[in-house]
Amino acid sequence: MAKCPLCGKPLDWGELVEQMLSLENAEETLRDREKFLKAIEEFAFKCPHCGEEFYGRYLPREEAEKVFELLNEFKGSVDWENKRIRLRLNSLLALDKMLENWDKKMKG
Repeated sequence: MAKCPLCGKPLDWGELVEQMLSLENAEETLRDREKFLKAIEEFAFKCPHCGEEFYGRYLPREEAEKVFELLNEFKGSVDWENKRIRLRLNSLLALDKMLENWDKKMKG
């Protein structure tokens, strides 16, 4: 799971994406894979634990790609009016990883 590159504490993807909802073209960005990944890399996030800012390029790209898929797979995952993420992204990422590992184990 994503961790702050400065203090090392775990980060919540929902909170991170909520920080990005302030972008001028956030709705369009969240619908376009390349724009979303580029925006994550260039966005200066603020760690809720240490308060320091860091760029998204230090977050795991594989997780960012999964976050994009999850946000677009579930209708209503973003409450645009209140600028909130309705999904528990970290839980869904963990479940996805568990299922991936299970598949590997069953095939191997």
